[in-house]
Amino acid sequence: MDERAAETGSVTGGVNILLRLEGLTLFTGMVMLYVAWGGSWLVFALLFFVPDLSFLAYLSDAKFGALVYNAVHSYLAPVTLMTLGFGLASPLTLSIALIWLAHIGIDRALGYGLKYSAGFGFTHLGRIGRQKDA
Repeated sequence: MDERAAETGSVTGGVNILLRLEGLTLFTGMVMLYVAWGGSWLVFALLFFVPDLSFLAYLSDAKFGALVYNAVHSYLAPVTLMTLGFGLASPLTLSIALIWLAHIGIDRALGYGLKYSAGFGFTHLGRIGRQKDA
């Protein structure tokens, strides 16, 4: 880890690559399960970007925006939903969970991590967007 990364707590190097590969693996795995499940691609297309509606919470303020974004982009709810979908043999519930997890996976692969209240660009995967050198 370089000195600047240690000071800011940002993720760099191999750890950053590993976290992004985890996201890509999640995305790929959920899409493969969706194919195996035989889910509707129309439903997939309609629901894939729904979690991004959580961006609207940033219209209130950064703290509330981060809270809502993180609630929607953590694994807690979709994994619970997936478990219920399998347990209740509910195709729609399972489809929603798989799509939701695929969305989270691609976001993480692209570097859109969970947010800090300092602003949308401050994530657990490092800064997003243009950065000025200190």
